[in-house]
Amino acid sequence: MPRPEPFRPSTRHAAHLREGMPFPLGATWDGLGVNFALFSAHATQVELCLFDEHGRETERIALPEYTDEVWHGYLPDVRPGQLYGYRVHGPYEPEAGHRFNPNKLLLDPYAKQIVGELRWHDALFGYPLGHPDADLGYDRRDSAPYMPKSRVIDPAFTWGNHPWPGVPWQRSVIYEMHVRGYTMRHPQVPERLRGTFAGLMQREVVAYIRSLGVTSVELMPVHAFVDDKHLLEAGLRNYWGYNTIGFFAPHQGYMATLAVSEFKEMVAHLHDAGLEVLLDVVYNHTAEGNHLGPTLSLRGIDNATYYRLADDPRYYVNDTGTGNTLDLSHSRVLQMVMDSLRYWSTEMRVDGFRFDLATILGRESHGFDQGGGFLDACRQDPVLGRAKLIAEPWDIGPGGYQAGRFSPSWAEWNDRFRDTVRAFWRGDQGRLPEFATRMSGSADIFDRRGRRPYASVNFVTAHDGFTLNDLVSYDRRHNEDNGEDNRDGPGNNFSWNHGAEGPTDDPAVRILRAKQMRNLLASLLLAQGTPMLQAGDEFARTQHGNNNAYCQDNETTWLDWQAAAERRELTDFVRRLIRLRRHYPLLRRSRFLHGEPDPDTGIRDIVWYAPDGRECTESHWHDPEARSLAMLLDGRARPSGIPRTSDEDSLLLLVNARHEPMDFALPPPPGAAPWKLLLDTSGKAEACAAGPMRMPARTLMLFKARAKAADEAD
Repeated sequence: MPRPEPFRPSTRHAAHLREGMPFPLGATWDGLGVNFALFSAHATQVELCLFDEHGRETERIALPEYTDEVWHGYLPDVRPGQLYGYRVHGPYEPEAGHRFNPNKLLLDPYAKQIVGELRWHDALFGYPLGHPDADLGYDRRDSAPYMPKSRVIDPAFTWGNHPWPGVPWQRSVIYEMHVRGYTMRHPQVPERLRGTFAGLMQREVVAYIRSLGVTSVELMPVHAFVDDKHLLEAGLRNYWGYNTIGFFAPHQGYMATLAVSEFKEMVAHLHDAGLEVLLDVVYNHTAEGNHLGPTLSLRGIDNATYYRLADDPRYYVNDTGTGNTLDLSHSRVLQMVMDSLRYWSTEMRVDGFRFDLATILGRESHGFDQGGGFLDACRQDPVLGRAKLIAEPWDIGPGGYQAGRFSPSWAEWNDRFRDTVRAFWRGDQGRLPEFATRMSGSADIFDRRGRRPYASVNFVTAHDGFTLNDLVSYDRRHNEDNGEDNRDGPGNNFSWNHGAEGPTDDPAVRILRAKQMRNLLASLLLAQGTPMLQAGDEFARTQHGNNNAYCQDNETTWLDWQAAAERRELTDFVRRLIRLRRHYPLLRRSRFLHGEPDPDTGIRDIVWYAPDGRECTESHWHDPEARSLAMLLDGRARPSGIPRTSDEDSLLLLVNARHEPMDFALPPPPGAAPWKLLLDTSGKAEACAAGPMRMPARTLMLFKARAKAADEAD
C-alpha cells in the first residue's frame, strides 16, 4: 500500500510557535494571535496550512502538541482573515476504516467561515479514480488548488438592545423559507443583495413577513454546503442545501459580503420585528458521500471516528440515503454537534432548530433510544433548554419511523396530519375519524410524558413535495427537469388536479382549486398544534408540478413576487386565518382535548356532531362515506386543575368534504348567544346562521358564540 510523503516541518514560525490549548476546538482569535485545535484520535501528525488571499499555500506548520486526542498550537502573528486548512497524517487502510492522506487539504470542522468554491477535480479523492478496487488505491495529487479554505474570523458584533422574541410554543406559527429563493425575484431588493442574508433583512421583506402574522421563520439549510459533482455536470445545483460540509459556517453563497456578521445583522432585523429565526440543520451526514466520495474534511481527519462504519469498515452505514452517517454515539462527534448548536444559539442568536432525519440522531447501536446520548445532551443543556427543537422523526434506517417518540421537550413534524388532511379534502373514503384526530391535536401520537398539543408541527406542504397550488393542480409529479426520467420524488402525494393536469383556463376548475386551497389552509391554521406554512403558499406559488425541486436553483423555485401581487386575495385569507388563531385561544390549547366531562361542571372541552345536529355515534365514525362533521370547542371548559376565571367564546368548526352540498343542523350554542359566522371557504354562506342550513360542497366554516354581550373585533 503506498504511504504518505515524509513530513517536512516549516521553519518560518518555529521561533514563535507555542503549544497553545486543546480547547476550544477550531481557530480562536484572542486579540493577539490564534489558537488552532483539531481533534483526531488516530492521526500520527497534523499540519496547519496557511494560505494567502489568492489561495496560494504559504506555510505548512506541524501542530506541536497532542492533548486528549486534540492536536493544537498557537500562532501569535496570525489575525482574522487568515485562510487555512489541515493536512492530516496517518494510516491509509480503508479495510480498517482509516483514510488518512496528507496530500488532501481538509476543512476545519469548526471553521466559522469557509470561503471559495469547491472545484470538482480528481485530486479531491483520496484514491485514483478508475483504479481497480477504486478506493483501496492511494492518490498523491495535491487537492489544495481545488478546495475552499477555512477562514479565521473576528466574532465581535454589537447586538444592541433588541429583545429575543421568545414566542411561546402555543402561539407559534412557523414560516418555512429558502434564503436564496425568497428574494431572488423580489423587486424591492437591490440586485446585488438578492438571494442573500442581506436581502432577507431588507425592510420591505421583513415587513411583508411580519404582515402575514407568522411568528417564526424557519430557514432551509444555511450551514456551508457543496454542490454535488453529478448535478453540476448536468447543469443543476444543490439548491436545498442538505449537503453540509461545515457545521459552524454560514453558506458563502448566501452572503453579499465577506463578513459573518451579515448573518447576525439579519437575525437582529428579524428579532427587531418580533420574528424568531429557526434553522433547518443537517447533522445526520456530510457531503463526503460513501466510500467512493471525495476527501474534504472529516473523512481525512478521522474517518473511523466521525462516521458509522459497516461490519466491513471499508464501507459506511447509510441510514440517510446519501452515502454516510455521522456517528453521534462517539463523544467527540456528539461534542461537535452540541458545540455547533450552542454556537448558533449564543453567538448567532437563533431561536431554534429543525433537525433533518432526526431519528438518526437518536439511534444508538441497539436502535432508536429516547434516552440516547444526543437527546439526553439536548435535554440537559442550559443553552438549548430555551431553544425550540423540532424533529423530522424518520429516516430510512432500521426502525426509522419514530413519530411521537422524541423527548417531551421536542416538537415533531407530523406527516400524518399532512397526508390525512390532503386525503380528506380530496374526498377519500374512511378518512373522517383520523381527520378529527389530527384537527384536535393528534393526541394518539403525542399525548404522553407530559407533552402538549404544540408538539405536533402540522403542515400540508413543505419544501419536500408539491406546493399548495400544485397539490390541487396535478395528479402526478412532473420532475423531468431533474434529469432522472421523472423517477425521483414521492409518487403518492394525495393530490388531485380537479379536472385538468396543470394550468387551465377552465373557470370551474380554477374556482374549485382556489376553494380547495382555502380549505387546506384553513385546516392547517385552525387545527390544534403548531402550524407550519411553506413560503409562497399564501399566494399559490407553483413549481409546475415538480415535487422534488432540490436541484432547481432557478425560477422554478424562486418566489414570483409579481404573481404574489396578483393573488392578494389568498394572501389576505391567510392573514385572516392567522388573526383568528391569535385572537381565539381555543384554537391553540395547551392541553389535549379528549371530550371527557369535567367532574365539577360536566362541560366537555370538545364535542363532535354529525350533520343532523346529533353527537357522532360509532356508526357515523365508521361510515366510509362520511365526509362531514362539526367540532365544538366549548369556551367554558377548563383543563383539570386550572381554575375558571372567565368564559371564552365558544367555537364551532364545520367541514363538508363531500362533492355536493348537504343540509347541516347546527348544534345549540353554549349559553344564550347565537352562532355567528367567522369564516367560510366557499364565500356563499349567510353572515349568520341558526338551525338547519345548506352547506356548500367542499367547504369549511367557523362559527363563534359569544361568551360576553360586548362586541369584539374579529
